[in-house]
Amino acid sequence: MNRTKGDEEEYWNSSKFKAFTFDDDDDELSQLKESKRAVNSLRDFVDDDDDDDLERVSWSGEPVGSISWSIKETASNSGSNHEREQLKNRNSFSSYAQLPKPASTYSLSSFFRGRTRPGSFQSLSDVACSFSALSDTPAKSYAPELGRPKGEYRDYSNDWSPSDTVRRLRKGKVCSLERFRSLQDKLQLLEEAVSMHDGNVITTVLIFLKRTLSKEILFRELEVRQVALRHLIHFLKEIGDQKLLLDLFRFLDRTEELALTHYREHLNIQDPEKRKEFLKTCIGLPFSAEDSAHIQDHYTLLERQIIIEANDRHLESAGQTEIFRKHPRKASILNMPLVTTLFYSCFYHYTEAEGTFSSPVNLKKTFKIPDKQYVLTALAARAKLRAWHDVDALFTTKNWLGYTKKRAPIGFHRVVEILHKSSAPVQILQEYVNLVEDVDTKLNLATKFKCHDVVIDTCRDLKDRQQLLAYRSKVDKGSAEEEKIDAILNSS
Repeated sequence: MNRTKGDEEEYWNSSKFKAFTFDDDDDELSQLKESKRAVNSLRDFVDDDDDDDLERVSWSGEPVGSISWSIKETASNSGSNHEREQLKNRNSFSSYAQLPKPASTYSLSSFFRGRTRPGSFQSLSDVACSFSALSDTPAKSYAPELGRPKGEYRDYSNDWSPSDTVRRLRKGKVCSLERFRSLQDKLQLLEEAVSMHDGNVITTVLIFLKRTLSKEILFRELEVRQVALRHLIHFLKEIGDQKLLLDLFRFLDRTEELALTHYREHLNIQDPEKRKEFLKTCIGLPFSAEDSAHIQDHYTLLERQIIIEANDRHLESAGQTEIFRKHPRKASILNMPLVTTLFYSCFYHYTEAEGTFSSPVNLKKTFKIPDKQYVLTALAARAKLRAWHDVDALFTTKNWLGYTKKRAPIGFHRVVEILHKSSAPVQILQEYVNLVEDVDTKLNLATKFKCHDVVIDTCRDLKDRQQLLAYRSKVDKGSAEEEKIDAILNSS
């Protein structure tokens, strides 16, 4: 609210408070007068109904209620009676119905006796703060505080034994493990957790031991506790703590597991060149014979992929190669599996000479790919391109007399299924369905893929009139297949 200059002067002259000046800092008489006014003003905070319960404050020099009288009274009386009275009121259930009268706390003598220690007095500013906090406190704060169950106090006092602690952990209750400081207590806690056969509890205790014990002591104690050791190894693998896992395997002298764990680090290397160099360092690690061959092949494959990727990216950007114009690459070949690399090579580099790194035949010989895997992958790649001549050449072989014969190491029934998925024409499907040796399988495939001529000729060769009549109802009326069936039935 804005006041004029005259209003401000009238306000300050009529106010019962005196304005602060720097001149009266050392005037003890002025400080005493201000203290009198502040204490007497406390009566304004109290309702008129409580005047009878308040202890009167008088500054007229009367012995009762004077400051000197209050000081003498405080020095002669200890605060123990006041504390015993408060404790009695807190523990009595009658205090729910009758709250202690706050009026007595407003007396000057009670303000001076507010400290629990004799001889310690509150300043008038502290008195005012205490009064304000008391007036803002809701009535429910005066209710007596009920005691907690003894079991809960035991949680705070940390007096649980290792067995009790493990049982509480198993029930999902929170309890601190910090009280177990000695090595003997920690190992007893671990043994209790293992005896409970609860993996979560064992892992919880192991995390505590991992944090509070040195690596040497932890590894030494777990070496003779295989159950806990397996849990720790699994936990370290889950969180990806490769450094501690390597230290553990090195301490246990598990050279092969140490090498495999080191080899897994290549998964975290994204740059192809850096990954290749890392794999080169893994070749000399103490792997088994089978794993050593795998590491060598992995390194060689990534080396080939880097060369093929660089060459094909250049050809694709140049736009001079037909296969890349018709079928642009959808992804990079880097870090792809061997089978994916072979499919890629059969799709884009099928006709290349064996001497090139991207040649399918070169990949087959370098990585010793079995014939079944090679034929299956090459068939899928060439059928996707609808290169039926390459598909036919893939299964055509010549004997020493020069006669040609079709042979499929994966079985012609698999060939038919792959060709059908690639939407091969019916003539191509019928040719390979006829090459299936098992008659029942041939009829099922021919019926499934609607190779009508194969079904009719097979039923004719089997002289199965009933099956031929049944199949007649499945073909279109007036079609060439129906006429062929009628001609066979009439001639027989």
